[in-house]
Amino acid sequence: MESTRQAERQRTAAENRRRELLEAADRVVLRDGPGASMNAIAAEAGITKPILYRHFGDKGGLYRALAKRHTDALLIALRAALDAPAERRQRVESTLDTYLAAIEARPQVYRFLMHPADDAAPATEQGFDVGRHSAPLLRRLGEELALVIAERVDLGPDSEATARIWGHGIVGMMHAAGDWWLGERPCSREQLVRSLADLLWGRLSAAQDRPGGPGF
Repeated sequence: MESTRQAERQRTAAENRRRELLEAADRVVLRDGPGASMNAIAAEAGITKPILYRHFGDKGGLYRALAKRHTDALLIALRAALDAPAERRQRVESTLDTYLAAIEARPQVYRFLMHPADDAAPATEQGFDVGRHSAPLLRRLGEELALVIAERVDLGPDSEATARIWGHGIVGMMHAAGDWWLGERPCSREQLVRSLADLLWGRLSAAQDRPGGPGF
C-alpha cells in the first residue's frame, strides 16, 4: 500500500515538473519564436539540457508536448464557438474568428509551431524539425472538425467521408489563409472572417441538421 502511494506521489511530482518545464518553454517561445532553442529553454527552467532531455527525450518530444498543449487549448476554444447558441452562419464566423484570434494573440507561438527556424538556431544546435511535426497537428485539427460536422450535419450518402473531406479542407483553408494574413496583414480580421465564411457557405447553408444531433 505504501509503495502504491509512493509511486502515485512520484507520478504527480513528475507531471507537475513536466508542466513547469512546458511553461518555461512557452515563455522562451513567446520571447524567441521559431528561434527558441533547447539551451534557452533549459536556462529559463533553471536546469541543464540533459535534464530537459530526460523529461522529453529530444527536441521532437518537447515540440510534440508543446504542440499538444496549444492544440488542446485551441480545440476547447473552437468547440465553445461551435456550441454557442447562435444561427449557423454566426457560428461559422465565430469559429473562423476563434482560430484567427488565437494565432493573432500569440504569433510567436504560431510561428514556432508552424515554421522551421534552422537559420535562427545556434550553430551548435540544430533547429526544431518543425515540418516533420506540424502536419500531424493540422491532421488532428482536421479530424476533430470532421467529427463535429459528422455528428451535426446531414450530408446524405457517404456522410462520414464527406465530413472528413470538409473537416480537412476547412482546416487547410484556415491554416493557409491565416498564415498569409498573419504575415502580410492585407485586411482586417473581420473582413477575412466574412470572406472565408462566404467561401464555405454554399452547400453548408442548405444542408440540414442531423436528426437527433446537437445542430450546427
